Amino acid sequence: MAGHEVRGGNVNFFFLRRLISTFIMISSLKHTFIITTVFFSNIELYICTCARAEYEINGACCPMCPPGSRVFRYCTENSSTTCKPCFGLTFTDESNSFPRCISCKPCDAGQGLRIKTACTRTSDTVCEPLEGFYCTDEYSVSCRYAVEHTKCSPGQYIKQKGTALKDAECAVCADGTYSNGSLQICKPHSQCEDFGLIEITKGTNSLDAECGKKRPVALIAGVSLVIVVVLAVLLIAIVRMRRKCQLRGKFHINLRMVFNLSCKCFIIKVESLVTILSRIVS
Repeated sequence: MAGHEVRGGNVNFFFLRRLISTFIMISSLKHTFIITTVFFSNIELYICTCARAEYEINGACCPMCPPGSRVFRYCTENSSTTCKPCFGLTFTDESNSFPRCISCKPCDAGQGLRIKTACTRTSDTVCEPLEGFYCTDEYSVSCRYAVEHTKCSPGQYIKQKGTALKDAECAVCADGTYSNGSLQICKPHSQCEDFGLIEITKGTNSLDAECGKKRPVALIAGVSLVIVVVLAVLLIAIVRMRRKCQLRGKFHINLRMVFNLSCKCFIIKVESLVTILSRIVS
């Protein structure tokens, strides 16, 4: 019985000790939180001691310079901040404690840009895309980089014209129409019959149909007949001339490659050219 009482007393003592330890830990955390809060509160108060239009230097609060100027001399115990205006291609667009003004941004034509609004002492340059370009990198009200609008290929038309902020859109011409790539609407192919002409070359989606004048059938047949007759007469004359030469034996005709275009040569041995012509005519 006594043993049970001792064991129970040890349990109570152990529980009491754990309770005291927990209380001490909570108290320590509470004090740590309070100290931390006070510490950071002090820092915040210290940072916020200067007014909004002031800056801190060497533990003192000095007035900032207005937009369009910079700090020339920082303030001291006996003098305020000395400011100087920005000059050249420099600016400041807000109250500041800068020792020098900010350089104005250039609008580089190599990046597809041109000046929209020139730089002033209180504002930076505003750039915009060149004509035929659109902006791909915009910051605030200014463009930082632009690329050229897509050019439609022959056989395509401009479905949506490009703007300063958006690229152009192209689409393929439908059958029976054409475009050289610069049109906003495809044109229909010319109907040669409507003009009393014939179609020489069929139209494609990039080229119009080619029309030409009709050639009279009678004229074509007549010209063809004349050519055939002339060729026949020449052939008969050559045959007759050769036959006469062989029969009379007064000259020799050597005919080499009559129908060879690269070499056509008559070697004719005659007493005189006049004699040959007279015999051909007779």
